Amino acid sequence: MIDPSYISEILIPSDTLQARIAELGAEISRDYLGQDLLLLAVLKGSALFLSDLMRQITIPHAIDFMAISSYGSGQESSGVVRILKDLDEPIEGRSVLIVEDIVDTGRTLDYLTRMLRTRQPASLRICTLLNKPSRREVAVPMDYIGFDISDRFVFGYGLDYNQLYRNLPYIAVLAPRFYVRE
Repeated sequence: MIDPSYISEILIPSDTLQARIAELGAEISRDYLGQDLLLLAVLKGSALFLSDLMRQITIPHAIDFMAISSYGSGQESSGVVRILKDLDEPIEGRSVLIVEDIVDTGRTLDYLTRMLRTRQPASLRICTLLNKPSRREVAVPMDYIGFDISDRFVFGYGLDYNQLYRNLPYIAVLAPRFYVRE
């Protein structure tokens, strides 16, 4: 159980999350009908989103995972991207949909998409649960967006605060007194 003092507000309640994920699943199912769809989840934050999204996709699809890091131990992107876990299977000729938890500056996703394009997928598109357009430094075209949010520290539903609270069924805003000031 989480100490309620960590939460400034519940930004996106569970029922709202699930309704939007159902809409995304229906849209993706229509758009990829008849294609060799691979959902590529970016770990760790997208695990819950992927789990719920794939249950809403009504066409055959496979999944794979990558783990990348650009945050280190802080709450701000370091700008240095490291691949911690690469794909298990080749993506050449496949329709790849990157499933992300949150797009912030865009630097990490820009690096990832440039790297994946060299592996010659049939298509490469992006689905993100959360989008912070006010933080964007690198333009990254996103094809499916769950929610646009303002520049606040959010956690829950796969997103962590100090590697904790990913299990919350909603997206919460961290109380400002817990922000790391540098």
